[in-house]
Amino acid sequence: MLYLASRSPRRSELLARLGRPFQSLDLDVPEVRLAGESPRDYVLRVATDKARAGLLAVAGRDPRAQVLGSDTEVVLGERVFGKPTDADDAAAMLRALSGRSHQVMTAVVLVDAQGVHADVVVSEVRFATLDDVSIAAYVATGEPIGKAGAYAIQGEAERFITHLAGSYSGVMGLPLYQTDRLLAGAGLPSHPVAATEAAVHV
Repeated sequence: MLYLASRSPRRSELLARLGRPFQSLDLDVPEVRLAGESPRDYVLRVATDKARAGLLAVAGRDPRAQVLGSDTEVVLGERVFGKPTDADDAAAMLRALSGRSHQVMTAVVLVDAQGVHADVVVSEVRFATLDDVSIAAYVATGEPIGKAGAYAIQGEAERFITHLAGSYSGVMGLPLYQTDRLLAGAGLPSHPVAATEAAVHV
């Protein structure tokens, strides 16, 4: 059985598009960058931690479990923008990204009894210059809360983006092309029928 180690509705929606039955796991995995850890290493480690925590949670009842973990971070230089702590933090992130190009790094990791299979997708995103009124109005929608870099590309922030090079779904939280290849390589071919998904609390 395939499991998704994520609480994110966006990731569940994206994974369902790939036509494989799966269940979502409700896990709490720390997301704290280590001293000296590069942004790429950080996003890969967190995604791996999620997948391994999920496998540990279900292995007792499903020895053939395959668990998918993913993490997305917005990176400007060496600075990693995680999820904002509050509205002021969200506004500060958006001001820092205004008029500049940044990277969105998404790691996708599949863990099973045979080992770890992973990929990291890096996309380049450029924001238009945002004035304080636009930032305040966007923050007031509540959309930035819970989003890496304080924005959702699939939401109202889409109008801020002047250029995107890379994976649109990766910026959303799960790069579909790379995830599809990862799953197929691990022996999980897609099915012609729609995937089913259910939450599992562990």
